[in-house]
Amino acid sequence: MAGATTKTVHDIFQSMEYGPAASSSSGSAQAWLNHHSRALGLFIDGKFVRPEDRQTLSLRDSRGDLVCHTVCAVEADISQCISSALQGFDVWSGLSCYQRSKVLLRLASTLGQHGQSVTELCDLCQASFSSSALVRMLQYYSSWAQLRDRLIAHWKPLGLVAVVTSDDCTLYPLMLKVLPALAMGNAVIIVPGQCTAAPMLLLSQLFMAAGIPAGALSVLTGSDISLAADVAINPNISYVTYSGNKQDGMKLCKATAGMGVPVSVTPTIGATCPIIIFESADINSAVDDVIETAFKKKKETHWVLCVQESVLNNVVDRLQLRIAGLKCVPLPSCEARLLVDAAVQEAQHKGATLMPSCAVPSSGPQYPPTVLCGVAPSFQCVVTPSPGPLLPLMTFRSNTEAVTLGNHSPHGQAASIWTEDLTLALETAKSLSVGSVWVNSKPLSDPCLPFSGHKDSGTCTDGGQEGLYHFLQLTSTSAVRRTSPLAMDYTNFGTDAPQVIIPDETGTAKSYLQFVAGKVCKSESGCSVAVYPQGSGSVLCYCPDGGRKDVRNAVEAAIKVQPGWMKKSPSARAQSIQSLAKGLEGKRREIATSISSQTGLPLEQADTEVELSIARLSEWAAYCDKVCGRTLPMPQSGSGLSIPEALGVVGAVLPEKQPLHSMVTMLGAAIATGNAIIMVPSEDCPLPALTFIQVLQSSDLPAGLVNVITGRRDQLTKALANHSVIKAIWYWGSDEGCQYLQHTCTSPLKTLRLFGKDGDRDWSHASVLEEMWRNAIQWKSVWIPTA
Repeated sequence: MAGATTKTVHDIFQSMEYGPAASSSSGSAQAWLNHHSRALGLFIDGKFVRPEDRQTLSLRDSRGDLVCHTVCAVEADISQCISSALQGFDVWSGLSCYQRSKVLLRLASTLGQHGQSVTELCDLCQASFSSSALVRMLQYYSSWAQLRDRLIAHWKPLGLVAVVTSDDCTLYPLMLKVLPALAMGNAVIIVPGQCTAAPMLLLSQLFMAAGIPAGALSVLTGSDISLAADVAINPNISYVTYSGNKQDGMKLCKATAGMGVPVSVTPTIGATCPIIIFESADINSAVDDVIETAFKKKKETHWVLCVQESVLNNVVDRLQLRIAGLKCVPLPSCEARLLVDAAVQEAQHKGATLMPSCAVPSSGPQYPPTVLCGVAPSFQCVVTPSPGPLLPLMTFRSNTEAVTLGNHSPHGQAASIWTEDLTLALETAKSLSVGSVWVNSKPLSDPCLPFSGHKDSGTCTDGGQEGLYHFLQLTSTSAVRRTSPLAMDYTNFGTDAPQVIIPDETGTAKSYLQFVAGKVCKSESGCSVAVYPQGSGSVLCYCPDGGRKDVRNAVEAAIKVQPGWMKKSPSARAQSIQSLAKGLEGKRREIATSISSQTGLPLEQADTEVELSIARLSEWAAYCDKVCGRTLPMPQSGSGLSIPEALGVVGAVLPEKQPLHSMVTMLGAAIATGNAIIMVPSEDCPLPALTFIQVLQSSDLPAGLVNVITGRRDQLTKALANHSVIKAIWYWGSDEGCQYLQHTCTSPLKTLRLFGKDGDRDWSHASVLEEMWRNAIQWKSVWIPTA
C-alpha cells in the first residue's frame, strides 16, 4: 500500500515501542443492559426484584455516558433478602460436597458462553476483570468444595455471610471472598460498590442458570457503606467481610461496633507498594514490567521504585526510552489533578527531577505518566500518594537499606523484587513486611496464593486454603453471640476512678508485682488494687494497678526482642517452651494453691488444671517445628510458596474461667509462632497469673517476650487498643470492651478476636490448638517464575 511503512523486528527492538491496541467492543454488555431497560433491580430469592418508590443511582462510564440505574435497598428489602437467604442456606449447606462442586464447575462452563458479556460489562463499569480469571477461580474453589469434608474435617460453614466492597473496588477481590464462602457451604449476601454492582447482578443470573439454590446468593445495592451496616445488624448474619478503600472499611467497622458480628477488612485500594531493583537484576525486563505495572493498569495501588545506586543510570536511561510516547492518563476529577500538581511541585521544590512521557496539559483531568527521580521517603508523593500516574524513584546502597525502604510504608500489601540472585531474593522476600512478593515478575494474582495484609493492609487472609477458614467454624464451637450496640462515650471508656483500698486488718494479704521487660516491678502509677476470692471474703492479695505507661514499657521491650525470637529456629523455640513447662512442674503445688484460693476450687481440681497446663505447654513445644508453609500448585511455570509468619506483638486480655490453662494456651500460641505477648490477667482472678510470673523469671525466654500487666481491665484494654505497634488483640471481657475495640482498632488496623465475658470454651479440647495457632499467624505468598 502506498505510504505504508513496514518495521522490522530489529526496528521494534531498538525502539521498544508497543504494538497497536486491540479494538474493544461492548455489544454483548449493551444488549444485556438494554434487555433490562438499563434499570437493574436487586437480586433476591433467585430473581431480579425492582421494588417501587426506591431511590436509584446512575452509573456512568469513563466518557460520562449512562451505563445503568441501580436501586437503593431499604430495610424491607434487607428483611426479604435475609429470609430468602436463610432458606437458601438450608438447601445449599444440605447438599453434598460433590453437588456444590458441580454447581461451581457448571458456572465455569456457562462463562464459556457468556464470559464476553461479563468482561465487557466490567470494562464499561471501570471494574476491569477478565472472564478467564473468573473461570480459574471457579475451577480452584470447586475443587475445595469437593474436598472440604475430607481435607478440612471438623469444620462447618458459618451460615449467612455478608460480602461488602467499596465503590472503587474491582470484581476480583469481591469474587475472592464470594466463591470460597459459597464453596464452604455458606449463603452469601453481596453488598457491592457502584463499579461492581452491574457485573455482580449479571453473574448472579449466571449462578442461577448454573443451578445454585434460590437465596444462596443475593445482591443488595445501595448508595453508600451504610447499607452494609444495616445488613450486619440483622442477628442472622454470622460474618461480614470487606474489600476496598480503607476509609469505607473504617466506617463499616465503626458502624458495626457492638453488634457482636465479626468484621474483617482488606484494604485493596490505595496501598503503597515497593518495586526493588537490585544491581543483579535483568534491567531490561525489570524496566519493561515497571512501566506495565505502574502506568498501564488501573491504579488500585501506588508503586514506589527503589533502585540500587550502582545501576541507577542504566535504569533511568531505559525508563526514559520506555516511557516516551505514553499518552496522558485520565484522572477521576479536576480536584485530583490539583493533588497531582501539588505533589509534583513539592517534589521539584525539594530537588526531584521529572521524567514525563509527553507534554503536561495546561489543565483538565488528565496527566502524563511521570517518573519523579531523586525523591526521599519523606516526600509527599511517597507518604500520601496522589491519584495520578506518578512513580517516585528512590535509591539505596545495600541490601539492608533496600528492605528498610521497602518497609517504610505503613501498608503491607505487596512488593516486587528484581534480582537474578535467588538467595538475595528469598532473604529480601522474608524480610519485607508484606503479604505478597513477586520475584522477577509483574504482579500476579491467582486464587491459590494466600494473602494476609501485613501492618495496615488488612485483618484477614484471602486466597488459598488458608483463606477458607474465615468462612468456617469448628464443629465444637457455638454460634456467634449477637448483641445490640450500647450507648457509649468512647473518650471516657477506661477512665473510671480506681477502687478505694481499705487496709487489710489481719495484715496477711500479700502484695504482688507485675512482669515487664523481664523484670518484676510495680506499676508506673505506684497504685495497687485489692484482689478478693471469687464470691466474697477478705482481701486475698494486692496487685499493681497497671496503665498506659506500663503497656508502653512492655511494648518497647517486646519490639526489641520479638524479631530475634522470630528468627530463632523452631527447635530452639520448642526447647524454651519445654523449659517453661518444666518450670511450671517445679512450681506445681504453689500455683495449684493459688488457683484454689482464688477460684474456690478444691485443691485436687486446681492440681488437675496445672497438669493440663503443663501438657498444653508441651503440646505447643511440639507444634513449633511441625506446622509450616507449603509449595503451591500454580498453573504457571514457576514456584509459589505459602509461608506463615508471626504477627508481631499480641495483646491478650485473659478470661476468668480456667485462669491458668487459658493463659498458657494463649501464651504458647503466641510464642510458638514467633510473637511477643502482653497479657492482662482477669481483673477478678489475677492470682494464678501473678504466681506464674515466678516460672517466667526462671525460664530462658528473652526478657520482654512475655509481659504480665495487672490492674483494671478497661483501662488496660484502652491502652492496648491505642498502641500503634500492637498488631492483634485477643479479648475476653465485657460487651463494652468488645464494642470499644471494634470502634477504636481501625487506624492502624488490628486483628481482633473478641469472645465477650461469656465466651467460655473447653480449653482442653484438641481443636483449640489449631484455632489459636491460626489466630497467631499471618500468611505471605512468594511467586518465583521459572520461564
